[in-house]
Amino acid sequence: MHGAKKLFKWGLKYKVLIIGILTLTILTPLTYSYTPQFIRYVFNEILPKTGNINIENSKINLPNFIIDFFKSFANPLKALLAVGGTLLIFQAFRGILMFLAGYLRGKFAENIAYDIRNKTYSHIQNLSYSYHNNVDTGDLIQRCTSDVDTIKSFLSAQLPQIFNILASFISGAVQMAFMNYKIMLVTLCVAPITITMSFIYYRFVKRKFNEIEKYESEMTTVLQENINGVRVVKAFAQEKNELDKFSEKSNKFRKADLEFMKGMALYWSSSDLLTMLQYVITMSVAIYFASKGELSSGDYIAYGMYIGMLVWPIRGLGRIIGDYGKAVVAAGRIDEILSVEDEYQADGTLTPEITGKIEFKDVYFKFPDADNYLLKGVSFTIKPGETVAIIGKTGSGKSTIANLLVRMLEYEKGHILIDGVELKDINKHHVRKHIGIILQDPFLYAKTIYENISIANCSLSEEDVYRAAQVAAIHDDILSFDKGYQTLVGEKGVTLSGGQKQRIAIARMLVLNKPIMIFDDSLSAVDTKTDYNIRKALKEKNRGLTSIIITHRIATAKEADKIIVLEDGKVSAIGTHEELSKQEGLYKSLWDIQGNLEEEFMTMIKEERQQYGRI
Repeated sequence: MHGAKKLFKWGLKYKVLIIGILTLTILTPLTYSYTPQFIRYVFNEILPKTGNINIENSKINLPNFIIDFFKSFANPLKALLAVGGTLLIFQAFRGILMFLAGYLRGKFAENIAYDIRNKTYSHIQNLSYSYHNNVDTGDLIQRCTSDVDTIKSFLSAQLPQIFNILASFISGAVQMAFMNYKIMLVTLCVAPITITMSFIYYRFVKRKFNEIEKYESEMTTVLQENINGVRVVKAFAQEKNELDKFSEKSNKFRKADLEFMKGMALYWSSSDLLTMLQYVITMSVAIYFASKGELSSGDYIAYGMYIGMLVWPIRGLGRIIGDYGKAVVAAGRIDEILSVEDEYQADGTLTPEITGKIEFKDVYFKFPDADNYLLKGVSFTIKPGETVAIIGKTGSGKSTIANLLVRMLEYEKGHILIDGVELKDINKHHVRKHIGIILQDPFLYAKTIYENISIANCSLSEEDVYRAAQVAAIHDDILSFDKGYQTLVGEKGVTLSGGQKQRIAIARMLVLNKPIMIFDDSLSAVDTKTDYNIRKALKEKNRGLTSIIITHRIATAKEADKIIVLEDGKVSAIGTHEELSKQEGLYKSLWDIQGNLEEEFMTMIKEERQQYGRI
């Protein structure tokens, strides 16, 4: 029942559609139950008058006005044409009912799929940064596609069939009982066996489909990773290893699917055997009654049609129960995502003016799956308009500080104040509108360069886009392309170099004019000269900009107003380049290694300036 609630909750929104579908679904087999009565009338009332052996007629279960209409034709041929014409109109009416039922089911199916996809996708968008770091992309894609289709198929096609089966079974049984209740009871003798087999099949389907979904998810994840990392695969000549890995996952999926197919084949062959056996038993009994004169030829033909209304729906119950098992598994997988608390359930409400002052006061942070704190009592202050560099070894917590500032991660102890307001009390959307972060490996959409720069604000003018590209030192590179700003960058910017992608990401952030910008090692892929030009242009463009530069490059950190040195999750030193380069510690060690390179760079800059001066 818990699985059923997860499944059926998606359809409650469309009560009117459901009522219409169920009404038409019930009417379709109900009206069909009268079709054999037309055949009976022909054989029992018309054909005997043309010379056939006249068997005592049983009552025809049709409305009196139709019977009277048929009897108004004395000529057998005219009566036969009247029956045929009436049956044609009746079947046309049934065709309209079936068309309407199919149309409503299709509409219901697409609405359901649309709702589930959008709800799931929207929820995934709102899940935390930590959640996305620990989930397989391929699995999420599968849940948003094939699992949605499984639920849609069951709710729109199989669920109404339950009512179709009930209506067909009841109306067929009533019509048979009206003619001869003994034959009706004989027809139902195999039904308990078929129903029992259907429920056993349901348990099998639910167990195996869960396993199949798991293996398909793993296979999809391998495929997705391989396609995204195709350049790495080729660079290390790992095609064979990747093929072996995919083949292993594909083989597990194949075996699970084959086991499911074997079980399905066993069930359907057994149910077909029972159905045919039921036909043989019922028709044999009908022949016996006909030989005793208790059954007319018309009755015999009608029984043959009514058997199908009782036997085939019960057989079809297995398909519905099997699909129900699949749908319950799919609904559980989607509900598993929706049950994860989204990051905005624990959100602030304040929307203060943000000018750029940042204060860390004894901040502690650790990841949910970790035992030790990554940040251990971090404290520092950044004034509005300052450029601050954060230096530290890999794993010291530099990027964690950046993610805390944009509330991708939440600190456990201490205080982070933005212009004097506790960060946790500020609305997350408001924080991210005013604090921009540019990552080391930026994501670019498979669109043009112009669209990638202006994607966060489509109302930007061309001048704004060009100006941001110039500040990011990418404008000249773009103009060198055949199509300039209309150049397609490919999926994830695959056609661009690492430095070009980073600079386009910087330009994309610059057009938003945020008061605080965080460069999370986002200049690592550009050369030292370009790095210097970008930082210089940023400072000239907006002197009130608060910049936080996370870097391993001393040449970049050297120009900052203040340098924060992180070691083992703690602030080991704060000061300017001149101060820290003379103190024993991590910064001095890095400066001693990179100092010669810095001197060469400055010499190169001076020579270029002298050259431009002579020109």
